[in-house]
Amino acid sequence: MASAPQTHETASWGELFSGERLPRYALICVGTWLTAADTLVTATIMPSVAHDIGGYAWFGWTVAGYLLGSILAGATAGRLSIRFGLRAALALGGAAYALGCVVSALSPGIVLFLMGRVLQGVGGGWIAGLGYVAVTRLFPERLWPRALSGLSGIWGGATLISPLVGGLFAQAGFWRGAFWMFAAQGGLYMVAVALLIAPGAARDEAGPPASPLAQVTVLAAGIIAIALAGLTHTATQAAVLGALGLVILGLFLRMDSRAKASLLPRSTVNPFSVIGSGLAMVFCMGAATVSYTVYGPALYQVLYGASPVTAGYILGFEAFAWTASALWVATRRNPDLFIRLGASLITLGVIALALISPKGGIVPVTLCGVTLGAGFGLSWSFTASRLAAVAGDAERALASSSVPTMQMIGTAAGAAAAGAVANLLGFGQGITLARAQAGGFWLFAGFAPLAVLGCIAAWRLTAKRAG
Repeated sequence: MASAPQTHETASWGELFSGERLPRYALICVGTWLTAADTLVTATIMPSVAHDIGGYAWFGWTVAGYLLGSILAGATAGRLSIRFGLRAALALGGAAYALGCVVSALSPGIVLFLMGRVLQGVGGGWIAGLGYVAVTRLFPERLWPRALSGLSGIWGGATLISPLVGGLFAQAGFWRGAFWMFAAQGGLYMVAVALLIAPGAARDEAGPPASPLAQVTVLAAGIIAIALAGLTHTATQAAVLGALGLVILGLFLRMDSRAKASLLPRSTVNPFSVIGSGLAMVFCMGAATVSYTVYGPALYQVLYGASPVTAGYILGFEAFAWTASALWVATRRNPDLFIRLGASLITLGVIALALISPKGGIVPVTLCGVTLGAGFGLSWSFTASRLAAVAGDAERALASSSVPTMQMIGTAAGAAAAGAVANLLGFGQGITLARAQAGGFWLFAGFAPLAVLGCIAAWRLTAKRAG
């Protein structure tokens, strides 16, 4: 075991980029780009989409649908690779993603557009999950740290490029072109998979593992119930549907804790455990901050006259701050400090957005976004490490992967709830200046209690040592 770090130190970028490895690694990077760029490109063009096909009432669904597709893909990616092999699984992911982009590009109305978003989520989730499988199956272990750090760089680059891509298409009045461009990339990705990945690569002859599809179905029902609250005409109906959604999410946690194949560690259902506290933090922070991504570009175009490119980069600065702070903190000690500091910054950022967004100006709201991103970057990797450290051997891998899984669940639920809040404020009839000012407050103030709960969970996480 002592020799592994030394082997990793001697691995070089030249080894990763030599011979057959270079095109295969480039393929994995392209897949990472497709999934990394999607969120910011779509968020940037959504005001144009809504103006064209009448989707103001469905903003939250565009994110929730994509994430539900990604969660479904995450629950089935391992089975896909085991049953069909890496090449077929990656090709299927590319096909689903490209088809979803085509559906969105051709959509005459918002319902078909949302169907395309779900397909994009499924394809993107398969591509992202199987990309990590590809790294570990196609390259020797000494190259894994280099390869995985390179993929992190792709995510960082996407935060700088994708707002420009989405903004230029939106300003040109051709938002459909963004989806056609990504559909073409998905098609090229499929061709490259066929050329570069050998048939049967990474195929496991053992039987496929049990599937958590039953829990995913219940999870989807809960998020859809919350999202449906945004389509009702009264606050009472919205409250009933929202409460029903929360009950169903609780049922999901209960089912998952007892299932043979679970999405999350067993102790997630216990909020007083270390793992329960950590994942409660992740859920709350994902749900509390997603309004910024879903509605930020539309709000700031109306409130401050920002162009689509500028509005996209307001979000991009948050993502860049996340990447930069995560890289800075990677070699630091005292993880408890950074978990608490990160959670506190996220909470502060949500509260500041509620106070500043209605009339504060572009620079202050951008700084609020940077605060959110820095908070996530400072705390997220340490949170994942803490959960993996306290998990038993049987659940260590599941605990490690539970942070992105729970983040997707929280973000999907938060996006659905944000849509409900926005539509109660009248966003379904269009975003006027008065509605944008009200939304600029309530879309953040309404979720500030969740951020506070997340912060409390972070302090509980760092106060516990076992369990």
